[in-house]
Amino acid sequence: MRRRPAHRATTAALALTTVVALAGCSAEDTGPDGLEPPRSAAPADGGSPGDSPVATSAPVVTEPVEQDLDLAVSTPVEDSVYPEVGDPRVDALHYDLDLTWEPGPERLTGRAVLTFRAARTAPRFQLDLGAPLTVAGARLDGEPVRVVERGKDLVVRAPIEEDQRYELALDYAGTPEPAPAPTTRSDFSTTGFTVTRTGEVWTMQEPYGAYTWYPVNDQPADKALYDITVHAPPRWTGIANGELTLLEEDEGGTTTSWQLDEPASSYLITLAIGDYAHSENSTAGGLRVDYWTPRGMTRPLDSIRTAAATVDWVEERLGDYPFDSLGLVVTASQSAMETQTMVTLGTNDYVLSPQVVAHEIVHQWYGDQVSPSDWRDVWLNEGMTMLLQWTYEDEHDIRPLRETLRSARAVDQRLRDQYGPPGAYDPQQFGGSNIYYTPALMWEELRTELGDEEFWGIARSWLVENDNTSASREQLYDHWEAETRRELSAFFDRWITGRRTPARGVPSAG
Repeated sequence: MRRRPAHRATTAALALTTVVALAGCSAEDTGPDGLEPPRSAAPADGGSPGDSPVATSAPVVTEPVEQDLDLAVSTPVEDSVYPEVGDPRVDALHYDLDLTWEPGPERLTGRAVLTFRAARTAPRFQLDLGAPLTVAGARLDGEPVRVVERGKDLVVRAPIEEDQRYELALDYAGTPEPAPAPTTRSDFSTTGFTVTRTGEVWTMQEPYGAYTWYPVNDQPADKALYDITVHAPPRWTGIANGELTLLEEDEGGTTTSWQLDEPASSYLITLAIGDYAHSENSTAGGLRVDYWTPRGMTRPLDSIRTAAATVDWVEERLGDYPFDSLGLVVTASQSAMETQTMVTLGTNDYVLSPQVVAHEIVHQWYGDQVSPSDWRDVWLNEGMTMLLQWTYEDEHDIRPLRETLRSARAVDQRLRDQYGPPGAYDPQQFGGSNIYYTPALMWEELRTELGDEEFWGIARSWLVENDNTSASREQLYDHWEAETRRELSAFFDRWITGRRTPARGVPSAG
């Protein structure tokens, strides 16, 4: 794991005057049988009674680093659940995005420079880009190239050769529209670029929807590095993933640049543009945590400022925090999302609770450091994270673990009947409670059998072995079998793809 040298950080000369998810990384808004308290909706602008004693501060601006493109070499595959999104011929290495948002006409103007590796030889390739956005010009390695827009499919009519690297530059503009979400959940129905009634912007895009605002290979198997520059109106700020590397303000507006120098899947990228203010605190290990909240937000911030202490709590189980920066941005969503290094939170009491913050922090390890290579394995993210949320709730006197486990097991069969098994769910029921509770029960059964020391040791070694990659269930099974010296595939399969709730029991060591 790389750590940024401390001398790179400098305090921004510009102080922002006052303190300024997706879809469904925490389980459904009204969990079955009271497993989770209902989320009470808050006004879309994020306001609520109360006061916020947290002092605002100027954010820290760091120097950008030279991106190491080799970190982002991936093995893209056609997704088995949503094959219409993404192109396995493209291995994106780096996105350089320059975005200008005009809230009046709701117009986004962008320039995207994509450096990619051809994963195979092909006469043409394609990216995903929302139909309302029109490409004005395209160049491949500096030469004009023809592109054809077919709905969200942006086809580039140029041959590519396996393992060769290319640079594609695209200029585009338009009024972005969010994409329909393949779900029946009540806390989100669309994904991607969302505009509020005041013209502010937020994005959440699981399982897809990044294509609603930039040209992208929008599949989880393809991780890439990012540099994102946002030109926002006066007094507004553009927030994205990674470290803030530029902050400038003049009468024309505010420009921010952000750098994510460890690779991320496209669903883990965030963009928020609005009237924000900044505050911060730190973990015991010295990691600064930045909080971006709507200016004038009166809801107390204590519940989300638990993020710093939560990092310390998670590190005891999963090892060092895997990235160089951490922030949280509050938006007008009604859900929460583990967007890499910049968690996106909506505005209701449950989403802004310490346990949901803990859930999104855990995801920085399980989901972000190691991501699924196919959406059939979203349970790889959610099961371990849900178990740690339940453990957090138990240890912080929110809800006893034994009570949560009892309730979860009582509804497991109903979840399988309603949504399908967590590893073979209905594609139109993305983010159902089955991908959270069922694998969490499985992991708890294994933890009880192995004991904390062995269980968490293996959970950590999985992350180290697969750092910065997208992985499959087969890789996970092999890892746990090798580490425990037990035949666990049948145990995993019963829980993950079985149609019936498994009987209790873990295979003995051979």
